[in-house]
Amino acid sequence: MLYYSIKILLSAFVIVAVSEIAKRSSMLGALLASLPLTSVLAFVWLYLDTGDAQKVSALSSDIFWLVLPTLPMFLLLPLLLKMGWGFWLSLAAVILVTAAGYGLMLLAFKQFSVQP
Repeated sequence: MLYYSIKILLSAFVIVAVSEIAKRSSMLGALLASLPLTSVLAFVWLYLDTGDAQKVSALSSDIFWLVLPTLPMFLLLPLLLKMGWGFWLSLAAVILVTAAGYGLMLLAFKQFSVQP
């Protein structure tokens, strides 16, 4: 139970740190958020839990391919906000675009018989 508590607290700390730092500096918050901290933590937790470097390797490869559909979100959100869409509507729109991107990526994997 202590192990899971440590995992939760450390993971939550990263999220809180990004939001708090971004209040003071959007660039520094963006730098911290852009670091693959979640992925690194997942690699560490997975390796500690399983001791299997191949599982970590597979996770890393899968993350690479599934990051690609999220990239348009970071361009579209500021564009929609500048166009006056409002935060919640813009956020909903980019979530839908990202979901569609995931769908297309998974269809591409299936079409080309690629295992992400």
